[in-house]
Amino acid sequence: SRTPTARGRGCRGVMTSICDLPEDVLVELLSLLPAKELVCSCRLVCTQWRYVVDLTTLWKRKCQREGFYVQNLDRNISDWKIFYMLCNLKRNLIKNPCAEENFQHWKLDNNEGDKWKIENLPGTHGRDLPDPNVHKYFVTSFGPCFKSQLITLQKEGYWNQLMDEKRPEIVVKDWYAARFDCGCRYELTVKLLSEDYIVLEEFHPEPVVIEQWSDAKWREISHTFQNYPAGVRYIWFQHGGQDTQFWAGWYGIRVTNSSITIGPLT
Repeated sequence: SRTPTARGRGCRGVMTSICDLPEDVLVELLSLLPAKELVCSCRLVCTQWRYVVDLTTLWKRKCQREGFYVQNLDRNISDWKIFYMLCNLKRNLIKNPCAEENFQHWKLDNNEGDKWKIENLPGTHGRDLPDPNVHKYFVTSFGPCFKSQLITLQKEGYWNQLMDEKRPEIVVKDWYAARFDCGCRYELTVKLLSEDYIVLEEFHPEPVVIEQWSDAKWREISHTFQNYPAGVRYIWFQHGGQDTQFWAGWYGIRVTNSSITIGPLT
């Protein structure tokens, strides 16, 4: 049989495995991969890869790459992997918040009077919202008008263990306004629900009553759920109201730009 040439022996001598790379180079390479691949695939390759995937430096590097890293947060972040996951998942969980898709994704719980309607900002005797990207709003009538959304956390990527052990902040925001020429009433209810739809925590402030001849300004209401009980699997959001002068048409409270976001504790 033929003996290998010197050149062939030399090539075999320098060939190496990815596992022979220095740790910092392996961290840099693996940090380029999606988080799901890292946790579900790469971590299972071998003991060394599991060790590297679990390194704080890898997840900090991913945060840097994707713009989640802020220098002065260093001391406050105990788990960079979870911090990355939460930053990566963070978005508005309310669908169709600004009426761009008619009433899609909303359940009309009460639709009385002349019923819910969608109008363009600023609307009659109204004002523009501070956010120039919002162009429409939902408006109520002289009978009770309430609409809701039920958010299934697991469907949105928030697994049970994450919600139970890390209890990330749940931030709820909504915008409401009245017409200048008519009084109205606004209500908001947000519930954190268990697997069996038991209420574990609730935000239900006193209804806001706006008198006739108001400034018609848009106002934001906000609430942050923290240190809530384990077992949260759903978030139920409901808002609405009506006018207080019982005028035919759409003189009631206006709502838009609703949001629910789940973020890392900082």
